[in-house]
Amino acid sequence: MNTKAKAKAYSQPLDGAALVEKHASLVKRIAHHLMVRLPASVLVDDLIQAGMIGLLEAAKNFDGSKGASFETFAGIRIRGSMLDDIRKGDWTPRSVHKNSRAITEAISIVEKETGADAHDTDVAEQLGVDIKQYHQMLNEVNAGKLVGIEDLGVAEDVITTDKNKSADTPYDELVQGSFQKALAKAITTLPEREAIVLSLYYDEDLNLREIGEVLSVSESRVSQIHSQAMLKLKSKLRSWHAEEA
Repeated sequence: MNTKAKAKAYSQPLDGAALVEKHASLVKRIAHHLMVRLPASVLVDDLIQAGMIGLLEAAKNFDGSKGASFETFAGIRIRGSMLDDIRKGDWTPRSVHKNSRAITEAISIVEKETGADAHDTDVAEQLGVDIKQYHQMLNEVNAGKLVGIEDLGVAEDVITTDKNKSADTPYDELVQGSFQKALAKAITTLPEREAIVLSLYYDEDLNLREIGEVLSVSESRVSQIHSQAMLKLKSKLRSWHAEEA
């Protein structure tokens, strides 16, 4: 095969089966990353099964002309499929959902009253619980409910290849751009340790145990910091959602 023929061959997109085979390990990696935030009742094999469905859908719908790499596109679909499967399972106790809402509301009240970042003790006092109970609530929120970037109120699938949609409409671009700016601004208001945890978790792809080793704190404490940081962001971004509504 001559040089031109080789170049042409390499430039051809992989077929669906080849894409799935090549990126099967991505499904396992995402599944194990999510598992550190889930209770023991959720099995990694179930996540992998749901993730494979997402990978198959990604391989079927991927359009390389959109500019995103397949791994980026597939990662979104795989994680989304896993999250959908978990949410359909409805294994989260109502009390956890209630506590999540109560903490978000308490953070908002404290920050409005003080004009400063809400500390653990302030939020616990607002909730009428001691600090140990508050930390337990945070642990339950983190283990029982996925509090992640996708839960802040903007669609998970920011890369769309649905031919029935305009993938990059001016309005969608404006909303996503506005959200990213609001999110970035909100993150800068977090205490340094909370911002570091989010960065290590979402940017560096470290799990809670690994972050604990970096910060010299327990995995349980990292779980608490992560939950509180995400709930603070949800509280801070309420005004953005109100403006966009």
